[in-house]
Amino acid sequence: MSLPEVDVCIIGSGAGGAPMALELGRAGFKVVVLEKGRHYKPQDFVHDEILNSRRNFFMPLPWDEPHLMRQGAKGRYERSNSAWTANCVGGGTVHMSGYFYRLKPVDFRLSSTLGPVPGSTVADWPISYEELAPFYDKAEAEMGVSGEAVPHPFAEPRSGPYPLPPLDVHPLAGEIDKACTAMGWHSVPTARGIISKPYRGRAGCSYCALCGSYGCEMGAKSGTNASLIPAALATGKVELRPGCMARTVEVDKQGRAKSVIYLDANGVTQEQPAKVVVVSCTSVESARLLLNSTSSRFPRGLANGSGLVGRNLTFSSFGESQATFRVSKHAEKRPWLKDPAPFINRSLQDFYLMPDARFGFRKGGTLGFMWTHPNPIFAAVGLAGKGTSAVFGKALKDRMRDYRDSRILQFEVYAEFLSTPGTYVSVENEVKDKYGIPVAAITVERHPMDLAATRFLVERGEEVLMRLDPDEVKRGTVRGETTILQHGTCRFGNDASASVLDKHCRAHEVPNLYVVDGSFMPTGGSVPSTLTIAANSFRVAHHLVRTLKG
Repeated sequence: MSLPEVDVCIIGSGAGGAPMALELGRAGFKVVVLEKGRHYKPQDFVHDEILNSRRNFFMPLPWDEPHLMRQGAKGRYERSNSAWTANCVGGGTVHMSGYFYRLKPVDFRLSSTLGPVPGSTVADWPISYEELAPFYDKAEAEMGVSGEAVPHPFAEPRSGPYPLPPLDVHPLAGEIDKACTAMGWHSVPTARGIISKPYRGRAGCSYCALCGSYGCEMGAKSGTNASLIPAALATGKVELRPGCMARTVEVDKQGRAKSVIYLDANGVTQEQPAKVVVVSCTSVESARLLLNSTSSRFPRGLANGSGLVGRNLTFSSFGESQATFRVSKHAEKRPWLKDPAPFINRSLQDFYLMPDARFGFRKGGTLGFMWTHPNPIFAAVGLAGKGTSAVFGKALKDRMRDYRDSRILQFEVYAEFLSTPGTYVSVENEVKDKYGIPVAAITVERHPMDLAATRFLVERGEEVLMRLDPDEVKRGTVRGETTILQHGTCRFGNDASASVLDKHCRAHEVPNLYVVDGSFMPTGGSVPSTLTIAANSFRVAHHLVRTLKG
């Protein structure tokens, strides 16, 4: 059934889709937002690990909606829910931890800085940090970011302070500051997409400790479900349709996007005509949608005449280690161990860009310090181990007793994930999801520089942990990847033969089609990319409003 035409149809309501909806609605345009997931209310967000982390509250089940994952083109695909973010209004911003870093100027000119990198397709951005900076300011203000900008040698330029003061932190943050200072490094406060006090009708943080993997019942986390979508709906110009799965974007005889075919919440096929179509489903799912949108004009997928849709996929390189402090052993000399404050909020960026390649890389990354996640089932599974190292009975109980008597500090590494010809998204026509749509197939082939950088950063983080004199330091991994941080499958650039989108995130081949999730990013940076996606979406919305108004 074909519905009345609207000015803009946006697919997705997360960090990319929501800013577009808000700004277009404010400008008076008629907007429809299609979201495949549910529209959760604050009362739906409960502290239930089984519901949130082990069922399909956020992520679909791999037998319903699989992603196919393989290591290298010769690897075997396996069904997985990896590289899903969240299927709900607000997308991955609903259950994010809310670490809101900006990229640094070097991230916009990484190819020029590094020079040729054999085996990588790294490219410069067609815009500069200075062009995006005003929209970082806007995203921080509209969403609500708490932090303290302190001067340090690696700070990116800012026009002013954060909109909100920093969240309260645990006393251990001060110990990390001392340790870093003693080594000549710079521990800096981590900005958070969590409001530290009431802001624009939302309640401030209650310090419950369950941010990552959970929705916020207080509305203090600055997911788009709490910050931008309500404001967009309040314009009276934006209609939100949850439970609607986009199948294809259709084109007219001139090759312009004309409508979105989708399954509504009742499973009925609908067609939403629009003057402009904005895609923002995540880098993996947006590529999948475009590749499945074939026609006589675009037989290889919409806007894919260059063959680059789905190519240049990047995630974020990941590493971690943990330091364990026995409370009963150290409580007298370290009374702060009994302090229940949930946030450490400290970062280290001294190794974001190295002066030379003596360690096997130049682009490094960020270390973020935090308490380990308090999910008890996740912790118990880890304590039990697996394979030949698994324990049960008294040995497992002893480990659990030690765990209950411990505070565990960890750091996570966010490092560059260089794009390669061997890391990409395609679609697998022989495997379909519960909607009957061919699924995304993801091939990963890491660049060796990524692994060298991650290992180096993990080693530096362990030096900080050792300075704190813990009972134990345990390495997690130096070879991981964070697949919820996605970029690059519809790279933007000035050269239509080397990119899918222009500098305004408009498809080179389809003048009324925009893509505004992380797909546009030629490089992912060495920080979580959520804030950058939102800032860029505000930038693109500013351009689109002016374009539509003539």
